[in-house]
Amino acid sequence: MVEIHITDIIPLIGIPDPPNGKPVYNIPCPCCDDNPKKKHLNINLNKDVFCCPRCHFSGGVFDLYSYYSGVDRKYAREALIERLGLKDTGYGYEGSKEPRNRRTITRPILQDIELPLTDIDARHETYAALLGKLSLASDHRENLLSRGLTEEQIAVNGYKTMPVVGFSAIAKQLQSEGYYLGGVPGFYHRKDGSWTLVQERRGILIPARSRDGKIQGLQIRLDKVQKGKFRWISSIGKQDGCKAEGWTHLVGNPTQTVLLTEGPLKADVIHYITGKTVIAVPGVNSLKHLKETLEYVQSQGTTKIMTCFDMDYLKNPHVRDGYYNLANMLTEVGIEYGTYLWDPNFKGLDDYVWHCRKQGTI
Repeated sequence: MVEIHITDIIPLIGIPDPPNGKPVYNIPCPCCDDNPKKKHLNINLNKDVFCCPRCHFSGGVFDLYSYYSGVDRKYAREALIERLGLKDTGYGYEGSKEPRNRRTITRPILQDIELPLTDIDARHETYAALLGKLSLASDHRENLLSRGLTEEQIAVNGYKTMPVVGFSAIAKQLQSEGYYLGGVPGFYHRKDGSWTLVQERRGILIPARSRDGKIQGLQIRLDKVQKGKFRWISSIGKQDGCKAEGWTHLVGNPTQTVLLTEGPLKADVIHYITGKTVIAVPGVNSLKHLKETLEYVQSQGTTKIMTCFDMDYLKNPHVRDGYYNLANMLTEVGIEYGTYLWDPNFKGLDDYVWHCRKQGTI
């Protein structure tokens, strides 16, 4: 019988390792601990069981794996055997000191399997803790100030500089503090089984937030790149990595008219300069999560959406086709819509409103 222990699945589900090799330790309970510093879930490695005395969340190896991975409990054992690459090295034979029906297990390198996206609360806590450990370089601060943001707004929004070294140390520190890394885009397992953060080029990290202000994911604005300047922090294709989705960013409370633009940074600038509520999609051709956001603002009294994508949508056929798909979605949801036009000397509405602010016209 193939045996699987909690120690086998710890690196797969992203929970903290036992401190100093202790066989019994506590971690934050995913069911009842709102504060990651609280640790009610007891893990017993000797008995391969876990239990939370507060909410009674308990079970064994397969229950724990099922909860964190999203795999149905009845399929957890088979899924783990495949994922861990467990295999028999053969039965004992006559004359062997081992019992005839005893199996030994070879544990190879983990298979290249991505983890499912974890819930938004866990992502928010991990991303907020990550940003709290990073700083904002002076050139990036100047870049944000030059867009019209204030020092206070920069601090509140949590923009930080993407580090270029120390990725594994950051991940190790987050894990030791009880934050979950499994299923959080950007984190993945190295070949030695330890967690690390995906290595990106230098740039500004930009939180993409949900309607209640939680960080859904992180975008990066890369330095010294002409095309593809903005991208999501993602660990797709990495060992136990996770794909970033094209989340919708909402800044401000829903009002009768809401603006719709491209990119969370652009939305933040427009909101802080004009005071208007702004929805941001990753791009006019990336509308996966937009419908649910439109339905939410509609339920809060929004009756009209004004699109304000960069002026090149008039010239770029690829962007123009995406705009037609957007128009169909708005019609389907039942929200009136229109398009803002501004001085074409300014590519984006964020550039234009900042110019107007400096001119004293708004």
